[in-house]
Amino acid sequence: MVSRYQAHDLLWGMTAEQLPMGAPSWAVASISAGQPVVVRRALSAPGQVAVGIRGALREQRFAAVMEVSTVTRCVRPEELCHVQGQRDFPALRALTQLRSCLDASGWIWGVSGSAGFELASGFTALHEGSDLDLILRTPEPLGRSDAQALVALLDNSVCRVDLQLQTPLGAVALREWAGASFRVLLKNATQACLVSDPWNSQEQAA
Repeated sequence: MVSRYQAHDLLWGMTAEQLPMGAPSWAVASISAGQPVVVRRALSAPGQVAVGIRGALREQRFAAVMEVSTVTRCVRPEELCHVQGQRDFPALRALTQLRSCLDASGWIWGVSGSAGFELASGFTALHEGSDLDLILRTPEPLGRSDAQALVALLDNSVCRVDLQLQTPLGAVALREWAGASFRVLLKNATQACLVSDPWNSQEQAA
């Protein structure tokens, strides 16, 4: 059964009791404080969803599973496009700078990473050096020339912007797809593999 939740969605409702024995104390503290967890691109058993827990430090990331029945709220990246941040950091200034152009493109896009976490939850996640992480829903193929034009737009921002293309088969980094390599890394719930066409379900990686 396909989960109703997608990678980068933020979920509320997980409890410390759902964490495995031996989970780090910072992960327990994060969950106990009411922080959301982020859906991971990984397989899980029926009735569960693979999630990641964020700590205060960049290296504090913990993989876990959450019972779907305990989810009380879900916020998707595309729901955060027009949320105004309460702090003045380059990542949020870049979001303001790019918003109108991305809206005008007609694409479905969203905010993920630290910016998405902070905008959705109010918990501190950004700092002065944070990148802006975005996603772009691409159910249909995005041409490489269009990808290159989008990279040029992002590179005019006040901070580094990383964008992931969310294809029906998995995720690929925009900058890779816009680059010169014939094959790019496609990540899905079961594997990461090199493909020449991230939208071609028949392709087998060499």
